[in-house]
Amino acid sequence: MKLGIFGGTFNPIHYGHLTAAEEVKEKLGLDRIIFVPSGNPPLKDKELADAKHRYKMVRLGISKNHSLAVSDIEYKKKDKSYSVDTIEKLRRIYPGAKLYFIAGIDAFIDIPNWWQPDKLVSLADFIVISRPAFKFTGLASSPYLKINKNILKKLDDAKLQTYKTKLKSGRDIIMMHITPVETSATGIRKLIKRGESIKYLLPEEVESYIITHKIYRS
Repeated sequence: MKLGIFGGTFNPIHYGHLTAAEEVKEKLGLDRIIFVPSGNPPLKDKELADAKHRYKMVRLGISKNHSLAVSDIEYKKKDKSYSVDTIEKLRRIYPGAKLYFIAGIDAFIDIPNWWQPDKLVSLADFIVISRPAFKFTGLASSPYLKINKNILKKLDDAKLQTYKTKLKSGRDIIMMHITPVETSATGIRKLIKRGESIKYLLPEEVESYIITHKIYRS
């Protein structure tokens, strides 16, 4: 079984997240994508909805797609969550499964600043997806990847849609172009604060939940 692990705040989940998950799953032949909403950080950003709400919004947002799932591993954790701990737990929950950690270009570049990064890149394979305003050539700075810059440039120029190679840890890494979606969680929160419509930017069930619970209103 091949599982994609898609972490993030999902504040809130929207069609950009969902189309990215579906595209990765279909193009790479994964069996399922598991969303892992983050918990409540010790120094909580005032714009970050409570983990309980973000978890429930993800569950509502994926409810019509049986190849998507949501995990409460980080949501229910009382202390700080680290990606390396999450992957270790998921390896125990899904023994024998091939786990792919899905990350945007910016997140993968930042991995050296994460908790136990060397261990993390040895625990799972990686899928690095395109992100607006970030270039694949930026991955050349990663200490975990040795790759010809010309290949990264071809990805930036869309001459390559996907490229698979090895991390220095021996794990697989797949770099992948996904269809750009202009929707952003930040933009959605701004619309809500201004009292403007967010229809068609996220699933109706999520929109209704936000309205009912008065989330993101100043």
